[in-house]
Amino acid sequence: MNRAEREAAVRRVMAARPVPVPPELYPEAVRRGERLLRRRRLVRRVVWVLVCVAAVVFGVWAAYAHPWVEPPSQTTPPVDGW
Repeated sequence: MNRAEREAAVRRVMAARPVPVPPELYPEAVRRGERLLRRRRLVRRVVWVLVCVAAVVFGVWAAYAHPWVEPPSQTTPPVDGW
């Protein structure tokens, strides 16, 4: 199917009269949509909480470990002038 045929097929579908939806499907669709929104909201909140906890944990670790400070030398420097 080339581009012109695909465009013609899309135009036919868009020009066709929409199929009527049975009224008994509406409450089920609303229920599912609300459930989906609740689930998304919960996932978003959980992700934000995890990000905040990770930031606090990183801050506590950085305050304790001081990763920006050079670690102390493991050998003693040579002694001069004895």
